[in-house]
Amino acid sequence: MIRKSPRPVVDLLPRVAMLRLLAVLTIVLTPHLPRLPIWAAALVVVLIGWRAAAALNGWRMLSGAVRVVLTFSAFAGIYASFGRVSGQTAGVALITVMAALKLTELRARRDTMVMVFLMYFLLITHFLFSQEIWTAAYLLVCATLITGVLIDANHPGGGLALRPVLNLAGGMVLRALPLMLLIFVLFPRIPGPIWGLPADSGAARSGLSDSMAPGEISSLIQSGETAFRVRFDDTVPAPNARYWRGPVFSRFDGRKWDPGFRPSEDGVPSAELSGPVIRYEVVLEPNRARWLFALDLPSRFGLPQDAELNGDYQLVLSQGEVRERRLYRLQSQVQYRLQPAMSARQREWLTRLPRTSNPRTAALARSWRAQGLGDDAIVREALRRYREQTFYYTLQPPALGRDSVDEFLFDTRRGFCEHYASSFAVLMRAAGIPARIVTGYQGGEKSTVGDYWIVRQSDAHAWTEVWIEGRGWLRIDPTAAVAPERIERGIGEALASDDLPAFLNPALRSGLRFDLRARWDWLNAQWNYWVLGYGPELQQAVLSKLGLVDWRRMIIALTVLLSAALGVLGLLLLRRAAPVNREDEALKLWRRLQARLARAGLRQAPGEGPIDFAARVARIRPDLATTIREAAARYLAARYLQPPNDAADPSADRTARQALSAAIARVKP
Repeated sequence: MIRKSPRPVVDLLPRVAMLRLLAVLTIVLTPHLPRLPIWAAALVVVLIGWRAAAALNGWRMLSGAVRVVLTFSAFAGIYASFGRVSGQTAGVALITVMAALKLTELRARRDTMVMVFLMYFLLITHFLFSQEIWTAAYLLVCATLITGVLIDANHPGGGLALRPVLNLAGGMVLRALPLMLLIFVLFPRIPGPIWGLPADSGAARSGLSDSMAPGEISSLIQSGETAFRVRFDDTVPAPNARYWRGPVFSRFDGRKWDPGFRPSEDGVPSAELSGPVIRYEVVLEPNRARWLFALDLPSRFGLPQDAELNGDYQLVLSQGEVRERRLYRLQSQVQYRLQPAMSARQREWLTRLPRTSNPRTAALARSWRAQGLGDDAIVREALRRYREQTFYYTLQPPALGRDSVDEFLFDTRRGFCEHYASSFAVLMRAAGIPARIVTGYQGGEKSTVGDYWIVRQSDAHAWTEVWIEGRGWLRIDPTAAVAPERIERGIGEALASDDLPAFLNPALRSGLRFDLRARWDWLNAQWNYWVLGYGPELQQAVLSKLGLVDWRRMIIALTVLLSAALGVLGLLLLRRAAPVNREDEALKLWRRLQARLARAGLRQAPGEGPIDFAARVARIRPDLATTIREAAARYLAARYLQPPNDAADPSADRTARQALSAAIARVKP
């Protein structure tokens, strides 16, 4: 039995074009490599390297059996690594590995075209992980390079020179940009982001959590990432009123707070808002959570269509999570009375504590009640304790054990906002006062470049709400009793400089680096608002200013403008494809010489060529013989002995111009 040997490498593309394809594929895949398992990234690198070596050395292609084994092994490896082959991370990993495996069978024109269009598709997948400005710029460059590969692949014969290929590819991409902008602005937008897929179950969450334990919020202070940006229409609330309401926790297990069980009869509580109405818009960064942040307390009017207020008066999405950057508008009032009446079942739930935990804290609260103090007086007494006793506000509190509140209040007395909020809420509950924890952000930094505020993860905060008969829920922030500068001037002013990360240190928040950071953030804010946040509401506002107030006018405008743009582009292409009647500088100079000789009585006959005409002039005017013969010879060489168009020799044209100009100068009419 004769065994067939594997096919040798027979590249449809010339070697240079194949190496360019591999180089562009490497550029396209590189950002995905850190997201792959180590084995998958190594496989991609090895396959690209092998294909380059095969093109250079003429190695034999892999056999069909080997390719089948590699394909099924890669599929199984992706499934084993992610537990799935679909979804954002696993799906992109699979298509990245399969694109590299496609290199092992680039034998026909069809295979090359599949690889080119596969690279275009891979470009789109980058937007699933990042939609920043640099990503868009990078992908625009990649689109140009892939278009260059497409031009190379469709050119018969040898590979083209690199500069003409890039010029042609760049021109094609640039001509497509006006159409892209027209479609982006005018095409009807659908609610929600375009670049979204179901997130992988194990994806990381940034920002606040759905529970709170000692040390969790203080770890967020180490992060300078932006949580959201806010632009106020007119009134900017005072620093001590800039509380951004987020998750609310009502159950305490002795150490950790979480939302817990909610009585079934709980609906949205009544809220009486008063004072100035503050209107603002928020650009929220992805946090893979259901909650949206709102200035305490948001109005029920003008809420986003897919959001609602729950029983804790927290703004949450009706379904889904915030997996992409989101823009929404709200209005709030900082003076309010929230839920002035409460059922007995709710009261019992909101005063519940574990029976055996934190006994010293419970005894202290009961002693205040035994003294005959009312609810308001107990609140004041607890705050007085924080103000007058030696408590420290620090990012580096000591570890706490099972009875964390007892250890904090009576032993360490060193903690961050979650320690103070948790201990205060436990004191209130032990005294029979309904209390809960509210987490969110406090403060924000005014941009030094744009008219907006930046709220960072380092502004994460926790405070307490207590319920007083007839007055409803009251915000009590025990951190303000210990470190009032935290509320008035921000986290950077409240902590010692050796306790701060560098980006929060006031001494380092100036100079060129800080200014560049502010300008980059402003640029990102514009990108987020006008590009990533360009949804149905913003599109309607923009088009209304252009007189396109309904869908019908929008569609008509889109159709007319696209037709006009395509018509102009078609005319340009027809003009470019039309035969060129080239009249170069040498021809112009020869005609000037003819006119000068005609005025001197030496007119070229209709059937007389340049050489014969020059010979006749030389006989009649011996003084012009050498000059005229040189000019005619150089003119003929430049006009008829050169390759056409771009391949013409510029030195021959220059020599012809010099000779003709010299002849013109010698002829005196």
